[in-house]
Amino acid sequence: MLNSIISSNTSEMNVTTLQLLIVIISSLALGLIIAKIHMFRNSYTKNFIFTVALLPVLVSSVIMVVNGNLGAGITVAGAFSLVRFRSAPGNAREISTIFFAMATGLAIGMGYILYAFLFTILVSLAMVVYTVIKFGDSVENVKEVRITVPETLNYVNDFNSAFKQYTDHYHLNFIKTTNLGSLIEVSYTVHEKNPYNEKQFLDEIRTVNGNLPIIIKPAGSGKEEL
Repeated sequence: MLNSIISSNTSEMNVTTLQLLIVIISSLALGLIIAKIHMFRNSYTKNFIFTVALLPVLVSSVIMVVNGNLGAGITVAGAFSLVRFRSAPGNAREISTIFFAMATGLAIGMGYILYAFLFTILVSLAMVVYTVIKFGDSVENVKEVRITVPETLNYVNDFNSAFKQYTDHYHLNFIKTTNLGSLIEVSYTVHEKNPYNEKQFLDEIRTVNGNLPIIIKPAGSGKEEL
């Protein structure tokens, strides 16, 4: 059922015009599906979506050219790695979408059209389900609190009162100096007792740090890269 539509050997590759059209049309169709899946409830740029939509047909075309040639295949893999590391890093979901599109293109380029369709449909369904159920989202009450304090403030003890009043538990993530050492940024992960009291929690911290900048955001919401 998952046999390749392309017959090849080590000396030559036999591809008919019909097979070539099937590969190109299938690649474009699956590339469009992958691009649409990435757009589902996600932030994106036009250029990235354009690239993802065309990536399967580009990969499948290259694989058809180098089919059966191990040396050429290794060279192409090296070229893909060079392009990747010369590009601006993206977040984890963008990288997974790129690998998704490349894997689909590889399967189609080898002639496994049915496998490519099954693979794309199943992975796309999984991505949609994970997005809908908010798989991997941080717990709503868990927040990261970044507090800027003057160098004279005892950040180890001075915030304990506010944390004990408005949080169930908390722990220190990191400490770093800013503004040429005249200020200190302290990061905590806290579990709020009641998210609706966040304004009061913020005001309590402001009275301690002298109204210097404070950032409260969901834990783990920073941009992740691979």
